[in-house]
Amino acid sequence: MMSRDLSKQDLYESVKALVETETQPHLILPQQKLFTLFSLAFQYLLFMSTKEPGAYVIRVEDSQLADKLAKKSKDPSTRKFIQSLLLPRKLKYGKSVFFLDYFHVGSWNLTSDIPREKLKAALIIKNTSSKPMDDVGVVEYETEEERLEAEQLAALPKDYWYTSLREVCPKTVTIWFDGVIEGAHPIVFPFIKKEKERALSGVTISKELDLDNIES
Repeated sequence: MMSRDLSKQDLYESVKALVETETQPHLILPQQKLFTLFSLAFQYLLFMSTKEPGAYVIRVEDSQLADKLAKKSKDPSTRKFIQSLLLPRKLKYGKSVFFLDYFHVGSWNLTSDIPREKLKAALIIKNTSSKPMDDVGVVEYETEEERLEAEQLAALPKDYWYTSLREVCPKTVTIWFDGVIEGAHPIVFPFIKKEKERALSGVTISKELDLDNIES
């Protein structure tokens, strides 16, 4: 168990709050503390998979963020599960199957083949430090295949990493700090406090900043 892991009470109450959103098919978690939010949302999906067996998709912005989630999520069972899921990106749990892919279309080979009727939910995690699926300008490609793939990405909507799952999944949960998605219901957890800031000699410093436990 890592220091600063979620308490059982916070984990239970938060998953319970998510379970009670049955009438809201699409949720967004816009608070800070990415690794805390991921643990809460993943445990919700894990619970949901025992009640509604089927296919569950976890779409992370990139493999680097997935590695961090496997190491820094805020409960041991989530860390262990994601570590096992990293390769081969498909893992059976009870009567359900979890799939891992990234915002990059080239990683969707497993999830694109899932029959629509088997899809139950998706958890989408956006890293605010980058702009997925944006046109990055003039690039030299090593192979023709890379060039064609880049052209395919450029032709897609910038939010396709989300809309492609929303179109086929009856339930989506998106973690996106300060994000806003039309039609997605925001969920805020009371125990996650917004960081208070104070200015000191022109530098903004958070009163709750812990350099040894920075989450994102």
